[in-house]
Amino acid sequence: MKRAPFEVVSGPAAPLPHVNINTDAIIPAPYLRSASADLGAGLFARWRYDDAGRENPDFVLNRPPFRSARILLAGENFGCGSSREAAAWALVRFGIRCVFAPAFADIFYENAFRNGLLAALMPQESIDYAVACAETAQSEGHFTVNLAERALRCPDGRHLAFDVPAFRADALLRGDDDIAATLEYADEIATFRARDALIRPWIQTFGNLA
Repeated sequence: MKRAPFEVVSGPAAPLPHVNINTDAIIPAPYLRSASADLGAGLFARWRYDDAGRENPDFVLNRPPFRSARILLAGENFGCGSSREAAAWALVRFGIRCVFAPAFADIFYENAFRNGLLAALMPQESIDYAVACAETAQSEGHFTVNLAERALRCPDGRHLAFDVPAFRADALLRGDDDIAATLEYADEIATFRARDALIRPWIQTFGNLA
């Protein structure tokens, strides 16, 4: 299947550099009880709202200009905890397209790319620099993510390099999900199956039983 290709993303970058932000913090369990729940509204709900449902004015995503952030600057081990894919869904539905962190929990990392969310690995020193930019007057300017160049441009013009596997980046740039990315190799798969049918014909027999 196809989704919108990942192009250059510009906008405010919300600084949330806490370590070990888990998936229950990203999208609390009560939001998973209904298929119609607004996951975007539930993003970081325990931090965004008080017990009466009022916005916490001190939380970063409740403050301008970060209310419209498309970029999140996070800390070590982002997305740890349970394997809920809804953590990636909530970020995307809020409008976040890119999360930068020194390290991600493995399952969240895979879920992010499956849902068109760029999970970019960036050294702690670079994260600290970007967070400092976001938290100063320069935050009125925009950050720019150039996936093709693997660079985050800060409002002051500095470019910070980040890492992402080539096959993941290519899929995002094309707008491919896992199925579409696999179909890029359709000719090679067909060639393998034809050759394998000569070597192991019984495999083809079993495949036709359905």
